[in-house]
Amino acid sequence: MVGLSEVHDVALARLREADQRYTGNRRLLVEALAAAGAPLTINEILDDRTDLAQSSAYRNLAVLEDAGVVHRIVTSSDHARFELTEAVTGAHHHHLVCTECGVVLDMTLPDELEHLLHEALTNVADQATFHGEHHRIDLLGQCAACV
Repeated sequence: MVGLSEVHDVALARLREADQRYTGNRRLLVEALAAAGAPLTINEILDDRTDLAQSSAYRNLAVLEDAGVVHRIVTSSDHARFELTEAVTGAHHHHLVCTECGVVLDMTLPDELEHLLHEALTNVADQATFHGEHHRIDLLGQCAACV
């Protein structure tokens, strides 16, 4: 994981590439996600950042997502969860998503398995004359609290 100043630098660069500004509210959202260490719902972000208006948070999360700063994780619950992208954090991982309560847990695969997965996905993409840029895996099931 990179430090907060590097996170801000990457977020700023990505927003500039998207012709967007790195406003104070966007900084607050990035800081909340960086500090969390786990994907957050909009309600969890707003509980932590009471100085953010809900409508502003939704609008700014959409801008951050479009710029490749934030990734939206869709769960079976009513609320999506948000986290910083791999491009911002430098940390590649996948998710365990509970279909009952919507909790999202990060999972990291062993390097050997990640390499085999990358090769397999590259082969599939090549056969379809598709240029893959990266991959994400969400394993859906039930967390320990819901089993």
